[in-house]
Amino acid sequence: MSEFTTLMKGTRKHLMTGVSYMIPFVVAGGVLLALSVLFSGKSALPSTGSLAGLAKIGSAGLSLMVPILSGYIAFSMADRPGLAPGIISGLLATQIGAGFIGGIISGLVAGIVVFYLKKIKVTKSLQSVMPIFVIPLVGTLIVGALMVWVIGEPIALFMKFLSSWLSSMGTGNVVILGLILGAMIGFDMGGPVNKVAFSFGAAMVGTIDKTTGLPSHAAMLIMAGIGVAICIPPLSMGLATLIAPNKFSAEERDSGKAAIIMGAVGITEGAIPFAASDPLRVIPSNVIGAAIGSCMAMFLGAGNPAPWGGWIVAFVAQKPLIYVLSSAVGILVTTTLVVMLKKPVETEKVNTSTIDDDFDIDNLEIMK
Repeated sequence: MSEFTTLMKGTRKHLMTGVSYMIPFVVAGGVLLALSVLFSGKSALPSTGSLAGLAKIGSAGLSLMVPILSGYIAFSMADRPGLAPGIISGLLATQIGAGFIGGIISGLVAGIVVFYLKKIKVTKSLQSVMPIFVIPLVGTLIVGALMVWVIGEPIALFMKFLSSWLSSMGTGNVVILGLILGAMIGFDMGGPVNKVAFSFGAAMVGTIDKTTGLPSHAAMLIMAGIGVAICIPPLSMGLATLIAPNKFSAEERDSGKAAIIMGAVGITEGAIPFAASDPLRVIPSNVIGAAIGSCMAMFLGAGNPAPWGGWIVAFVAQKPLIYVLSSAVGILVTTTLVVMLKKPVETEKVNTSTIDDDFDIDNLEIMK
């Protein structure tokens, strides 16, 4: 078996390592952001006062989750020399709009690049500086260049295409539009595809009818579908951890409690740890449930005048019972699919070696 095959055979372990380090950032940032929305009493982020500061702290925590995910995937594959390339390329993934999926890709690429850079034979005098200078520098340059010049432009063009396509559809076919928007929201949970759908809905409700002083009926219909879809992934994951705890790791069970809070106030990112650790089962489940919930809300005429999602906007929604019922149906679908598809977890050891395992700081000599 080749070295590359052996390395990639442990992909699930690498993903789980990244997720285990990312979860504290998701929980801390997401819950603080959720509390700022909850205490403000409005269905949007507070923009002034002390609650705006709380929202800023929460947003800072969430902004770090993709870089941390990427960095510790690379760490699992190549030890500490992979951290800098992984974290920096993960940050680039968020900046170019690649979201958490881009973070997974950047972490894997960084791990592969650094793994092979460590194989380069050098003189004994250079061995001490390779893991702390040469490998992080060269690895960051290679992976960063791939993210900026290879991955970034195609993603930007795809997002522009999606936005134009949604705008051209209008509301002629409510069922199809609801399915599409819901699927986009559930696909990458705060990532670029999610953001295109959300931005489309927010722009629609941002156009106020001068006669009524409210967004148009079509705009509120679209935002209701989006608002319902936003809460389905995190609430479903939280519910699934309660129904089938044996199918989730201890870290996932803990983050499931935070996901319930985050989902209730419209923060889809609460589902990211689950999607990152098991994308092939979780993402399709999220997409199907969110699509059904969104479609149901739009078809039955729920209206949402606020550019936000989750149950918190049910207080201002038209037909609030339809809004909540639609989300409940979507949650039931996603939870059922996840519980059926996932297998009981096996105990896995996460790479939590200390810095002394890699090199001695005083002598700068390789220990591995």
